[in-house]
Amino acid sequence: MTAPLQNNLKTAAIRNHAAPTAVGRRPVRGKHLALLCLLPFALFFFAFQIAPLLWVTVNSLNTPEGWGLTNFQKIFGSKFYLQAIKHSLQISFWSSLFGIVIAILGSYSLRQVDSRLRDFVMAFSNMTSNFAGVPLAFAFVILLGFNGALTILLKQAGIIEDFNLYSKNGLIVLYTYFQIPLGVLLLYPAFDALREDWRESAALLGAGTWSYWRFIGLPVLTPALLGTFVILLANALGAYATVYYLTTGNFNVLPIRIAAMISGDISLDPHMASALAMVLVGLMGVITVAHQVLLKRSYHASR
Repeated sequence: MTAPLQNNLKTAAIRNHAAPTAVGRRPVRGKHLALLCLLPFALFFFAFQIAPLLWVTVNSLNTPEGWGLTNFQKIFGSKFYLQAIKHSLQISFWSSLFGIVIAILGSYSLRQVDSRLRDFVMAFSNMTSNFAGVPLAFAFVILLGFNGALTILLKQAGIIEDFNLYSKNGLIVLYTYFQIPLGVLLLYPAFDALREDWRESAALLGAGTWSYWRFIGLPVLTPALLGTFVILLANALGAYATVYYLTTGNFNVLPIRIAAMISGDISLDPHMASALAMVLVGLMGVITVAHQVLLKRSYHASR
């Protein structure tokens, strides 16, 4: 074998041996770069999520008598605080339920209409999902207050006899309003998972509309529906500005009670406010765990 040929073979062998090493190093370098890019987000998450939660947790256990569970004993032994928890859960559950039902119908309908109308409705939903606080409370007072335009029209038409916007039922209507656009924004992409050929195949096999949605449509959409419902619950449980400006802080829900204890001159008690905040966190934790259990039992997750 000639010398030039031997040199070429050695060079090729060295290249073939070194290539896997170079390729193998690239993923490691990419992981380090990804971790470096993730560092600002991790710092931000710790500073504004984990640290405040730890601070609230520690302060919830601090009492004038020392460290203990006295604040939680006062909460669960007081009818006033239990009423706040009950009102928050009732308003959140019913507004989320009504909101997600309307959002399901709206999201499915948007799939069937012209693209221009669809784009307009999605843009409008995006705008109204951020419409809260003082403007929303003022708008509902004008429309559905004691002398609101819609209230007077409905009374004249004999549809209602009386409607109190400042009651629990009125707040459910108010909360449902800002739950609908958020539900539409979250559920609209989920309908991409439904393929048209599934409906056609089901129809060829003799399945009707109800059978299609029962055995195909709803099982596929179950993870999205459960996730959206949990987000709507969290959105309603933490809502504060709208209900505060509507009722001037006189309706008994958890966010109002927490705010009153950290900003009031007479009822200033930040440790009790921290305990109420931990109760709110606990409620969300229970809802999230229930969501995960139901999600694991769903048809989509089992696949």
